[in-house]
Amino acid sequence: MNIKDFKEYVKTRRALDTEEIHRFMDEMSNEARRVTFRLNTAYHTPDEIRDLLSELFGYQVPQSFRVFPPFYTDFGKNITMGEHVFVNACCHFQDHGGVTIGDGCQIGHNVVFATLNHGLAPEERSHTYPAPIVLGRNVWVGSNATILQGVTIGDNAVVAAGAVVTKEVAANTIVGGVPAKFIKNI
Repeated sequence: MNIKDFKEYVKTRRALDTEEIHRFMDEMSNEARRVTFRLNTAYHTPDEIRDLLSELFGYQVPQSFRVFPPFYTDFGKNITMGEHVFVNACCHFQDHGGVTIGDGCQIGHNVVFATLNHGLAPEERSHTYPAPIVLGRNVWVGSNATILQGVTIGDNAVVAAGAVVTKEVAANTIVGGVPAKFIKNI
């Protein structure tokens, strides 16, 4: 299995349940940890941070992309960052299912992006199911929010600090709470 094949497979949202997939995910996790340990254990200039994240993501990240480490991911190769994105410290990207962050997004401290879920039935709990997370343009995600798999957040939306987003968020709205609910239009 390679990155291209894996990304195509996760688009189907079928269980990640074969020996080949598990072996590949372990290899990618080891690679992601090697890069994130280097990123998170010493001071780096913004250019050095972008170089390390480019290595981690597998493409040249935009020059306008800024991250305050530490930064965590258990895969790394299925993250897409737009222009003028800022990610604050201690964010976690479980990106197997794909995380796309649109231009101008602002991500607060300790935000979690979780693109995998487990089967609900006890006999299916060992299986994980991927689904992408997509943030439109100019989305602001407050500190300690959690965005769950399969969620799309529309342009200009705001996710309040501490929210747990379990379903789609319309553009130009504010959501908050656990689970996140509509608060008002912007």
